[in-house]
Amino acid sequence: MLDTTEIFGLNEGGVAQDSSGDRSRWIALVVLCTGMLMIVLDVTIVNVALPSIQADLKFSQAGLAWVVNAYLIAFGGLLLLAGRLGDLAGRRNIFLAGLGVFTAASLLCGLAQTQWMLVGARFVQGIGGAFTSAVILGMIVMLFPEPRDMARAIGVYAFVASAGGAVGLLAGGILTQLINWHWIFFVNIPIGVATALLTVRVIPRDRGSGLGGGTDVAGALLITGAMMLTVFTIVKPAAEDGWLAARTLAFGGVSLALLAGFIGRQRAARNPLMPLRVLAARNIAGANLIQLLSVAGMFGMFFLGSLYLRLVLGYSPLRIGLAFLPVTVMMGTLSVRYTERISERFGARATLIAGLVLIAGALALFTQASPGGGYATRILPVTLLMGTGAGLAFPALMTVAMAGATPADAGVASGLVNTTAQVGGALGLAVLATVSAGRTSTLAARGLSVPDALTGGYHLAFWIAAGLVAAAIAAAGVMLRPQRGEAR
Repeated sequence: MLDTTEIFGLNEGGVAQDSSGDRSRWIALVVLCTGMLMIVLDVTIVNVALPSIQADLKFSQAGLAWVVNAYLIAFGGLLLLAGRLGDLAGRRNIFLAGLGVFTAASLLCGLAQTQWMLVGARFVQGIGGAFTSAVILGMIVMLFPEPRDMARAIGVYAFVASAGGAVGLLAGGILTQLINWHWIFFVNIPIGVATALLTVRVIPRDRGSGLGGGTDVAGALLITGAMMLTVFTIVKPAAEDGWLAARTLAFGGVSLALLAGFIGRQRAARNPLMPLRVLAARNIAGANLIQLLSVAGMFGMFFLGSLYLRLVLGYSPLRIGLAFLPVTVMMGTLSVRYTERISERFGARATLIAGLVLIAGALALFTQASPGGGYATRILPVTLLMGTGAGLAFPALMTVAMAGATPADAGVASGLVNTTAQVGGALGLAVLATVSAGRTSTLAARGLSVPDALTGGYHLAFWIAAGLVAAAIAAAGVMLRPQRGEAR
């Protein structure tokens, strides 16, 4: 195995020695982002295919939700544990293990002929997705220690992580309409195998700090149980029975008890799973709160926006994917080419706030959608504004979230920022979908037509989503401190 300094062309001070070594680092980034894209695509590519899956495997409406929930529970519950294992056992090892599990589970999903087989395979897929994605940010930080290169690399990663959802809608529509739903899973197999082979070739092995000092098994069990139960509470009893129902409160109470036990364990453990010093860094804590709030707003926009296009405007799955394509184009253009320069000029904090303001504006603009609205006047401006805001905000947010982490804690910081994104997505989806459905039922009872009632429900949800992003803007202004040179 080549030495790290040799393969990346760095001298002992971490300075690039030649263009060949620098190219190797960017090739490694492409490999890591390919793995991340595969994981992100899988989150949304399934949504377009759900009606076909329901018809083929005879799912009930409640049972169909578990095709999404089984993945989400495993993924959100294991991210933090996977990130810490990357610090201890080596991030490349955890990345490869996650790729193997995810690829094998994708094969099982594609072969599924029964409901239980598909749901079970989706749960395993979530485990592989957590182990693959949790360590990627930590690996990028280690590959690109120079601030300017790190900002550029994180911009590429943030584009893939954020825009992949819109790409998944398009890919899901194409595969489902032209072939069948099984291929939304089969397509992962060649990508996963190729990514694993390239990882072994271009990314050097990192040793990790070692498992000999203890892995905090008790802490791992407590936080994994807390995260899984929290996500389960959000997507099941809260969405079905309401937030104040006895079952919701019972599950929520147990989740809080497990979380309190985890915090107590981290204070006492000699080798804690998540050193509390990570959250003591004000920028890291603030970035994760912003991530939680902003993703909650954006996730609901994509989900409910897809329903609006399908149920109100009558779009096909393929047209829905094409409708959201401007989001991907704008995010890609900004994240890869311009956001790093803007952050360098004005600072990551200012760039983040500007992007969040544009996202909130896009959500507010979506409240003006009507049952008879045309794409060019009602939808396209929203997608362009959303893509611009996300292309500015999320690369800057990742930079802030990882800048305060030490090399030894990069894995857990990476897992933490991914965890808050998944919990935020689940929370946003549950809240906005429930509020939207309740408002639609009220309007329908008043005698409004189905399109008008649905649109009214979506309007209320989009206003709440805009409020969540506004709260993220306030958190950025209060909690984030300007980085060195930003005040200038």
